[in-house]
Amino acid sequence: MKKNATEGQDIQNQSTNATGVDENPAENPSFPNENALPDAETAETDPLAKLQAELSATQDKYLRLYSEFENYKKRIARDRIEQGKMASAEAYLTILPMIDDLERIIKSFDENPETASLREGITLVFNKIKSMMESRGLVAMNSLGTPFDPELHDAISGVPAPSESMKGKVVDVIEKGYFLNERVIRHAKVVVGS
Repeated sequence: MKKNATEGQDIQNQSTNATGVDENPAENPSFPNENALPDAETAETDPLAKLQAELSATQDKYLRLYSEFENYKKRIARDRIEQGKMASAEAYLTILPMIDDLERIIKSFDENPETASLREGITLVFNKIKSMMESRGLVAMNSLGTPFDPELHDAISGVPAPSESMKGKVVDVIEKGYFLNERVIRHAKVVVGS
């Protein structure tokens, strides 16, 4: 027992430095108590708290990156669908002048009995082409009498409006406009009442 007491004094003597100040924080009030440190300082000095903060930041970064990648995949899928719908736009744009010509031919036929069978045949062909195009998403604009919209119409000229209600509206359609899957592929060329 006496030996243990002597060892305790030796340990106490070793913890005292050359100036005589005790370096044991539990016995010296000049050393701050670890439990008395504020939380911010604890996080800086405590390796476990630091690792938890880094883990939390990394998990947040991962979730944001994952979410951004999922949004990117959805956007690419939408773009591919949209490109598929609009892939045939160039082909339709080359066919549209022929459809316009067929409409003009049908309008040019008068009610002459000699041309009635020819008119009927051309009308049948035109209606087949029109129904086939509509089934694939190509739809003609109905512009006559509607308000002028620069996103849908190209104004060729302006004429005095036949009535007050037709001011700023389409008075005549020179060339029909067309939608392909609800997107404009050809603007209507129109005359606007002023």
